[in-house]
Amino acid sequence: MSGNTEPYRKEGLPLEDARQRVLTAIQPINSIITLPLHEALGRVNASALRAPAAVPGFRASIMDGYALGQTSQPNIGDSWQLMGRSAAGQPFHAALSSGEAIRILTGAPLPKGAGWVLPQELVALEGSTLRLVKEASDRAWIRSEDEECRPGDLLLAAGQRLEAADLGRLAGCGIAKLQLVVKPRIGLLISGDELVPPGSARHPGAIWESNGTLLDTMLRSLGQSVTQRRVVADQPDDLRRSLRELATDCDVVVSTGGVSAGDTDWIRSLLSELGTVNFWKLFLRPGRPFAFGTIGDGVPFFGLPGNPVAAAITALQLLWPALQILEGQSEPELFPRVKVELADPLVRRPGRPELARARLETNAEGMLLARVDGSQASSRIGSLQRADLLLELPADTGSLEAGAQLWAQVIRRRIF
Repeated sequence: MSGNTEPYRKEGLPLEDARQRVLTAIQPINSIITLPLHEALGRVNASALRAPAAVPGFRASIMDGYALGQTSQPNIGDSWQLMGRSAAGQPFHAALSSGEAIRILTGAPLPKGAGWVLPQELVALEGSTLRLVKEASDRAWIRSEDEECRPGDLLLAAGQRLEAADLGRLAGCGIAKLQLVVKPRIGLLISGDELVPPGSARHPGAIWESNGTLLDTMLRSLGQSVTQRRVVADQPDDLRRSLRELATDCDVVVSTGGVSAGDTDWIRSLLSELGTVNFWKLFLRPGRPFAFGTIGDGVPFFGLPGNPVAAAITALQLLWPALQILEGQSEPELFPRVKVELADPLVRRPGRPELARARLETNAEGMLLARVDGSQASSRIGSLQRADLLLELPADTGSLEAGAQLWAQVIRRRIF
């Protein structure tokens, strides 16, 4: 995020610095599992994969038409003797000589001697004689035998996260199974004396616990999964025991709540006792109370804020990139950034850099617009609903008029 952060560094670590410290400290798990393609979506490839053969493996027609026994562009009035037919999966096996042609369908193999395909709308058929009646283009309309790949071509690099197009291409290249990196086991601890389960009665001062559901489902949407989830009261003995057990059973431990400096905020002191604190506090809104370090036998630990929006935003910015590295991804995927204009005025005081939640819209001229609706309070989960963007508001930025240009992170995911 842009803007002059130097006057404010005492308030916490800037986000980019925090992310760099996290990623420098994280090491991949390096455990391997073999799975079929249909179970590999969103997982990380463990080793480089090369094409076993050329694909499609034969020259093929790009359209319905006629394959000619020549390699030069034909002229109006040229004619050929029709010798047979080639369809997908049913090739014509004889070779073509000059002056000969066959009927050919899209995707069908070209026989030996064929070097040109005429679209069917350019020709007239008189008995078994084919005649060109309209001018042909200088394109032969032939797909090469190695259009998709040649033998030995790199199909996947090690550490690549697999999307739908990757898997479709692998299937088309004859690959059925993959060696993949095992997903990290995530232990999630939610702390707070005031928390009660959704659906239960609330006593005075209690709130329904939402961070567990928000973080669990958010991580699942990003291809990760929480393997253990615990809600623990703000009691140091109970928290200590849960942290130790999670660190024993999981590859990464994540807590939410209890990481600030209040009388019942025990997480940071317990992290110092059970492991190491790499840094504490972010120069960011939402998300100032945040701890990163290790726990137990070097297990990465992320202490997220207790407010749900702050927990979600800091998890996206710091936990998610770390999980990608843990799973063996060669480079973490960060959200793409685009320039947008504010659709409406935005009231704000300078202070900390902010990631404001917004919807992505376009105006009549196609300009990208960001619309911020309602309160941006870190306790209001509604600000996350239908959010497409995280608007990057620099620390020294005050209130802005409609039309002001800002950088924004696009938090929609790609399909392919």
